Amino acid sequence: MRLSRAAAFPTSLLLGAVLTLTGAGAAQSVALDYVALGDSYSSGVGAGAYDSSSGNCKRTPRAYPALWAAANSPSSFAFTACSGARTNDVTASQLGPLSSATDLVSISVGGNDAGFADVMTTCVMQSEATCIARVNEAKRYVDTTLPGRLDSVYSAIRTKAPSARVVVLGYPRFYKIGGSCLAGLTENERRAINGGADHLNAATAKRAADHGYTFADVTPAFTGHEICSGASWLHSVNWLNIGESYHPTAAGQSGGYLPTFKAAL
Repeated sequence: MRLSRAAAFPTSLLLGAVLTLTGAGAAQSVALDYVALGDSYSSGVGAGAYDSSSGNCKRTPRAYPALWAAANSPSSFAFTACSGARTNDVTASQLGPLSSATDLVSISVGGNDAGFADVMTTCVMQSEATCIARVNEAKRYVDTTLPGRLDSVYSAIRTKAPSARVVVLGYPRFYKIGGSCLAGLTENERRAINGGADHLNAATAKRAADHGYTFADVTPAFTGHEICSGASWLHSVNWLNIGESYHPTAAGQSGGYLPTFKAAL
């Protein structure tokens, strides 16, 4: 039977107390069952050292879920996040480890549904006007279609793991405006892309809150570490490894995503 938000709330409070009392993030055991879902920002694309057994999902021990699990030794840890995952991929193939015993779930999803890869390709390869139009198209999708798709994922998580505390992580802004980049995209394109990320985060935060989940905004952690900052935690476009373009580096996972996740617990 699905628990209501009110019924699940005491469990979240208990989990928070456990994490506080044990000093979450320290190298010690935490008695909880943790499942990490989502897309490439959760699997760790861009951080390297991929687990060969994960195949094209490109999961890595340098991703924030694995880093947190290594530091806290939860009772169980299931890592099913996968590069390229959309909302329907999460519901179709990632939810197997969830159960009534699951205490903690993390997830990042929605960027691929909104056409993130195509937006970036369009902006790199085509005109400023075409880039901005493509960003606006993605924003319309976020307004009209994505909320329902996020609802389907979040509802499925609650059905399978009714007592779990769920942390939904967002996406960073990609560019420092007025930064050190001397070539590439125009400042108008960079502003549009940043605005698209903000738009996606706002929509995701709203859907997460409506399901009683915690939204963890990584934007503050990445401020000063965007592309063009001179100290970037994000890969710029890389024609030799296009799949890692615009994804967090290992430093972005450990210095950006991990502290944000920990702070949300």
